[in-house]
Amino acid sequence: MASRHQVRQSVISLLYALELNGKNENFVDEFLNEKKIRNEAKNFTLSLYNGVLEHLESLDERIDIFLNENKIHQIGHIERAILRLGAFELLYTDTLAAIVINEAVELAKELANENAPKLINGVLDGMQKAEK
Repeated sequence: MASRHQVRQSVISLLYALELNGKNENFVDEFLNEKKIRNEAKNFTLSLYNGVLEHLESLDERIDIFLNENKIHQIGHIERAILRLGAFELLYTDTLAAIVINEAVELAKELANENAPKLINGVLDGMQKAEK
């Protein structure tokens, strides 16, 4: 069974692929089958992925507030996917903010450039503090 960290990695991959290749519903099922993400983990993956897509515009607007001189469309694809997932979890799920931010920073360390963890942490931390 896939861990929650692996689920989040998969959501980042799906968001990245969507941005590069456009919407392809078959791809999502094929990807999840290939990664052996099934049952509860599949449901969690799809809830995060579909949630980000459902709230994409409002997520981007919220993220832009905390990006300072940049805007969401000016940062890298992976960083954008991580921020969108993190923002979705902060704003629309019951997952503790510390867990969301830590996971996003870890994903940035694994998948993005060397400056990404600091950027991700700053944006999500600012967003979380603004929500209180």
